[in-house]
Amino acid sequence: MNNENRIQNKEISKQCHSRRMPAEWEPSGAVLIAWPHAETDWEYMLDEVTKCYCNLVDAILESGCKLIVVAPDISVPQKHINNKNNDNIIFCQVSTNDTWARDFGPITVVDKDNQIKLIDFCFNGWGLKFAACHDNLITSKLSKASVFNAPLENHLGFVLEGGSIESDGCGTILTTSECLLSPNRNGDLSRDKIEEYLCHSLGANRILWVNHGYLAGDDTDSHIDTLARLAPNDTILYVKCDNTEDEHFQELSLMEHDLMAMRTPNDAPYNLIALPMPDPIFDEDGERLPATYANFLITDTSILLPTYRQPANDRLAEQIMQIAFPERKIICVDCSALIRQHGSLHCVTMQLPKEILPI
Repeated sequence: MNNENRIQNKEISKQCHSRRMPAEWEPSGAVLIAWPHAETDWEYMLDEVTKCYCNLVDAILESGCKLIVVAPDISVPQKHINNKNNDNIIFCQVSTNDTWARDFGPITVVDKDNQIKLIDFCFNGWGLKFAACHDNLITSKLSKASVFNAPLENHLGFVLEGGSIESDGCGTILTTSECLLSPNRNGDLSRDKIEEYLCHSLGANRILWVNHGYLAGDDTDSHIDTLARLAPNDTILYVKCDNTEDEHFQELSLMEHDLMAMRTPNDAPYNLIALPMPDPIFDEDGERLPATYANFLITDTSILLPTYRQPANDRLAEQIMQIAFPERKIICVDCSALIRQHGSLHCVTMQLPKEILPI
């Protein structure tokens, strides 16, 4: 059976692995962010995005997480958040190209003895679209500076962004073919070889491929964290478009069928929960921006939910999120500023185990 016709949730016959990638809803306790500055694309709206970051810091600390803040000049974020609980904040001075910590931050895995390891994959600016010379080195620099008290594995020969994969913590990885099969990432590898690499490095035993779905204005080649997210109890939250006149309707409907065809490890269908689409948001040039409620962050106590100053849609997304995560507090964060650079809340954060930090 060729790649095009294979069943999407085909089990990969491989030996048992001695590691796994935890689900985002498992205990973590720390979050990594990179502070916006004048040498980034945020320069023209720096005050606005800085206010958004201050609100994000409040939400992260409210959720009980420790916080790692990286910036080329740490006095800048310190000036804005020096009235916070600094006992839970680590400031790290390191050069950055931009602020998308999800995609250059380390990926956490846990071995069979429950020992934490961090993986440093290559970040090449989403398929060579943007400069990433500094961001690609952030993880290794933090490790060398002893910010991470855990072994770091060098996988810089393989391009992988954190926003492109979802894990259920039990060996299932959810991803999109549009992103992982991009020729400017690992173009020399076939789909089979990419699956093999993910199984080896992340301890996965099966890969679920989403072959449809996109958001206008998305620079990432359809990262899964903009479209569909794994949740506890064999649940997938996904973006649904009900407007037949919307440019997304056909592709997101096909994505919904992709998800409906997938099966859990027990050969049952997933519990699918649809998230609303925000009303269209456009930039100054009239380009539609990839606003999505799927770009939320899960912490130990809370869900940090991006909102877009659309009261009805924001409230509906909040209600749906509470159904999916009944034991967590929903903390809404206005991400109207973040979306103007084509990303949102999950994109600018990376969860990490607090045990690996020196505080």
